[in-house]
Amino acid sequence: MEIKKDSRLRNFHQAKWDEEIIFELSVPGERGILVPEVEPEIQNELGEVADLLPKHLVRKNKPALPEVSQMRVLKHFLRLSQETLGADLNIDIGQGTCTLKYNPKVNETIVRSHKASKLHPDQAESTVQGALQIIHEMDGYFREISGMDAFSFQPSSGSHAILVMASIMQKYHEVRGEADQRDELITTIFSHPSDAAAAAVKGYKIITVFPDKDGFPDIEELKRVVSNRTAGLFITNPEDIGMFNPRIDEFTKIVHEAGGICGYDQANANGILGITRAREAGFDMCFFNLHKTFATPHGCGGPAGAALGVTNELKPYLPEPTVAFDGKKYRLDWGNEYSIGKSRVFYGAFPVILRAYAWIRSLGAEGLEEVARIAVLNNNYMLANIIEIDGATSPYPGGKRRIEQVRYSWDKLYQETGVGTHDISLRMCDFGFHLWSSHHPFIVPEPFTIEPTESYSKAELDEFLDGLRHIAEEAHLDPETVKSAPHRSVVHKMEESCMDDPKRWAITWRAYLKKHKGR
Repeated sequence: MEIKKDSRLRNFHQAKWDEEIIFELSVPGERGILVPEVEPEIQNELGEVADLLPKHLVRKNKPALPEVSQMRVLKHFLRLSQETLGADLNIDIGQGTCTLKYNPKVNETIVRSHKASKLHPDQAESTVQGALQIIHEMDGYFREISGMDAFSFQPSSGSHAILVMASIMQKYHEVRGEADQRDELITTIFSHPSDAAAAAVKGYKIITVFPDKDGFPDIEELKRVVSNRTAGLFITNPEDIGMFNPRIDEFTKIVHEAGGICGYDQANANGILGITRAREAGFDMCFFNLHKTFATPHGCGGPAGAALGVTNELKPYLPEPTVAFDGKKYRLDWGNEYSIGKSRVFYGAFPVILRAYAWIRSLGAEGLEEVARIAVLNNNYMLANIIEIDGATSPYPGGKRRIEQVRYSWDKLYQETGVGTHDISLRMCDFGFHLWSSHHPFIVPEPFTIEPTESYSKAELDEFLDGLRHIAEEAHLDPETVKSAPHRSVVHKMEESCMDDPKRWAITWRAYLKKHKGR
């Protein structure tokens, strides 16, 4: 189906290379650079380099690295770069719950300064006073943003921060002599799945609360399941369907009355910055993802970082070290009485902390609130338009305004045409869009989750909407075009029968050779 003249869709066609992985490009003896021979006088003075290394660090065999020339390396990675979509290239608001937004390029310049990029975590405190000052000031900023009393930036990500919250909760009950008794963690079905998963890793039995008739977590069900076995509540609010629970303070009160503690999953706080805070909702802990809300690169799993905050009662349990200031010098503080210990090697991802610091400083308090208001405006503009597309709905429940995202459904379109979410995701790639989404749990049939942050203009939102309208119309008039997509993109339909068979997985090149080549 041709693109309508008044459509904002672009005539997109992506480069596609049948590109081998770099190990397949390897040619024995080929080099990217020839390292000069050691001068005789240096060799006579110091001997063989290998003899200078501790014996246990010397390899028995050379590493199996690809042997590739400079030109071959250059062409390889430039070709791969042409096969990539990302926040700087296309409109990717379809990566719902993952929160893609603009990462200011001036902040990238800052973190590439040798003053930041050349730091080493083993340096003496006296040589990293600036870095410690930034971490200490970030602690202060996040106290204001959340109402909590102390922060750690050790967690590597949101899921890691939830694991740290679960560790703090467990240690808290252990100190009180109730760890064996309090073995249940309450969460909600539309909280992020990591809230349940991280607690389960710590050995907790997970109790899940489902929505009531209005689509909010059922408070009567919470009252029924809470007991003297309750260790705590981990909850996302707004939940991953974009609805803010207006009775959240009642939830935390019920759990507190039962002796539990409450952790707030604020990985995505784009719609509530400067408007609501964890303290006023009654939480004991909360965390934010720096790579979601605070404009540091998402990185497809890394680098990332999270800010984990607690009240004064839980401050003694924070991971060590935190950063303290005596009025003259900054230092790493190892004085938390009941600390759960380190939650990762060294302190945290300082370049990520620095990017978020620069973003917060550039916006200020009023700017942070404006971020939330624009994100909510963008999201509800998308909501109003998407539910007008034939085949798209917004269940759980319909008719309510959302905060920062919405979990929509193509189930009506699927029932009418046989075209589902996966087909539409691949067809969107033909127009330079990204519609991979996080949907867990799959309660909404044929789900697609869209989250337009403050970064997107109305023109970009309209272009994305035109893509959805065009494909929905195609599904009714020419469904095979959608089902056979993509046609102009590097992605392709996968044969997915192996996805549930670990025996066929090959995560590394060596694993591939071993499993599939018999080598």
